[in-house]
Amino acid sequence: MSTVKLCVNIDHIATLREARGTSYPDPLEGARICEESGAHGITVHLREDRRHIQDRDVVELKKIVRGKFNLEMALSDEIIAIARKVRPDQITLVPEKREEITTEGGLDVAAHFERIRSAVKAFHEDGIVVSLFVEPDKDAVSRSKETGADYIELHTGTYCVLADAVGGDLSGDLPSGVKRELDRILRAAEHARELDMGLNAGHGLNRHNLAPVLAARGLDELNIGHSIIARSIYVGLSAAVKELLAIIAG
Repeated sequence: MSTVKLCVNIDHIATLREARGTSYPDPLEGARICEESGAHGITVHLREDRRHIQDRDVVELKKIVRGKFNLEMALSDEIIAIARKVRPDQITLVPEKREEITTEGGLDVAAHFERIRSAVKAFHEDGIVVSLFVEPDKDAVSRSKETGADYIELHTGTYCVLADAVGGDLSGDLPSGVKRELDRILRAAEHARELDMGLNAGHGLNRHNLAPVLAARGLDELNIGHSIIARSIYVGLSAAVKELLAIIAG
């Protein structure tokens, strides 16, 4: 049986709440259901514009999440200060632009190297594990290692867009573009393994495109959100979580 863990990103439960300015649906209740259904942890992204997850959500989730509590965040002094106060189990540093709909690509580690290294050091002083969300590129992985980060999370978005465009069964021979992107992920994963870095993956993964990514050697954790919340509209949140856990287990 696979040992890959599933952390569910519950941002879009909060998106629905914020759309009407109500107190529901409650992300905390979503977190409880996900963990009761077998998820190994909960992920949220506290954005600078607070478009979905709010500060109070982060504080309360820290109290109730039984597995890993992973906080995604930009290199913002304000968000860093909140994270150091709350002390989640893991911080995942991601790029963030106000105008984007969702995270676009991986963190440019080389361009922000000193800033990232400083943040990693500060989080380590608080006993917080740090992951960097990066493109599936060997240089990005190497630079991530140099910052002192514990994990990388490989950005699977490009692969997922191409795989979803094909649709259907991905168990046979893959189209060239899909195979190229999958190979990038697998090579980057192998390089992380060589450097003794922890390996996570996420962005755009769903029940149709997930299986090939599980071939990545050393993969520890998947962070999946939008597809689970979208699927839950039809089958319920618990069933949506269990569907992906079944795929992960093989």
